[in-house]
Amino acid sequence: MGKVRLDNVWKRFGSNEVIKGIDMEIEDGEFVVLVGPSGCGKSTLLNLVSGLETLSDGDVHIGERKVNDIAPKDRDIAMVFQSYALYPTKTVEENITFGMVTRRVPKEERQKALKEVTDLLHIEMLLDRKPGQLSGGQRQRVAMGRALVRDPEVFLFDEPLSNLDAKLRVEMRTEIKKLHQRLGKTIIYVTHDQVEAMSLATRIAVMDAGTIRQIAPPEEIYERPVDLFVASFIGSPAMALVKGKVVQSDGLKLDVTDEEGTVLFPIPRELTATAKSFLGRELILGLRPESIVKEGEQRGGRQTFAFERRIDVVEPTGPDTLIIFTLGGVEAIARVHPEDKAPVDSMYRFEVDMERAKLFDPETGKRLSASS
Repeated sequence: MGKVRLDNVWKRFGSNEVIKGIDMEIEDGEFVVLVGPSGCGKSTLLNLVSGLETLSDGDVHIGERKVNDIAPKDRDIAMVFQSYALYPTKTVEENITFGMVTRRVPKEERQKALKEVTDLLHIEMLLDRKPGQLSGGQRQRVAMGRALVRDPEVFLFDEPLSNLDAKLRVEMRTEIKKLHQRLGKTIIYVTHDQVEAMSLATRIAVMDAGTIRQIAPPEEIYERPVDLFVASFIGSPAMALVKGKVVQSDGLKLDVTDEEGTVLFPIPRELTATAKSFLGRELILGLRPESIVKEGEQRGGRQTFAFERRIDVVEPTGPDTLIIFTLGGVEAIARVHPEDKAPVDSMYRFEVDMERAKLFDPETGKRLSASS
C-alpha cells in the first residue's frame, strides 16, 4: 500500500532547524502537493521521505513499514527531479530501462514494462534518441518513464516542471494529472507554483519555516485559509488584506479609512456574532480579486456592497481585466470583464461579495469563523 505517515519529523543542519516536528498522514492513492515559499523545507521533507536525507528525530512510515533505516532503493518509491537526471550518452530506451538492467530484470519483462510506459507517455517514437536530441518536455516524459517502470507504491516529484516554458508546463501538468487518474498511485509533489498545486492536488500542504500551516483540499485552502499566511500565499493575484476598525453603525461594520475617504464594509452575516468581541478594535479584511467586480455585476442572492475608489493601474489579461486600486493604504485588485474597464485615475464604482470576504485577527493571524 502507498500510505505515507510522518510522525513528529525533525531535520536539523547543525543548530538550524529546517523541519520542525511535522505530523502528516497521506492515504493510499492521494496526490498531496507541498507548496510554500523558497526555503520553507518542501524539498527537504520530500528527501526525508525518500531517504536522501536522514532524520534528526521522528519516524517515516511507507505502507506498513517504518523506513527510517531503509535505503532509498528499498523504500518502494520512485523520484522525478527538476533536473531530469538523464544519462546523456544513453538512449531513451537505455535511460528508462537502466534500473531494471542493474536489478537483472529479465529482458522480456523489461520490454513489456518499457512498452507500457512509452505508450502511456506517448514517447515510443523517441526510444533511439539521446537526451541532447530531445525537447524539455520530452526529457521530462523520459524521466517520468524511468520512474514509472519501477511500479512503486509512492511517486515523489520535486519541482519537475520548473525548467519548462509556460505552455509546456500546462501540457505536462495535464499529463501528470491523467497519469494519477489512470494509475491511482500515491504522489507527493513539491512545487513553488500555486497554480500547479491547486490544479493537481487532492490535498495541499502549505509550508512555512519548516512547519505545515494547513493541509486540506484545494477548495478549502482557497476559500477557508486558516490564517493570514495561507490567505496571502495562496491565490494569484493575491488576496488584498486591508486593516479596518470594527464599529457600530446601523449594524456591525468595518471602518476602512484612507486618503480617499471612509468605507464602512458590512461584516459578513455569519461572522457578526464572532466580530462583536472586536468592537472598537482592528480586524483585517481579506478580499480576493474575483469577489470585487463592477457595481451591478454581482449575481445571485449574495451580500453585496458597493464602494468607490480611484483606479491606479489597468491590466488586460485577455478573458478579463484587472483593475488595481488603493484601499486602506494597501493595493487591492478587482477582476472585471474587459468591457468594464475604465481609464487610469478615474473614479470607479466597485461591488464586493461580502459573503466571500474573510476576516482575520491581526494579533494571532487566525481567520475568524462562525464558531470562533
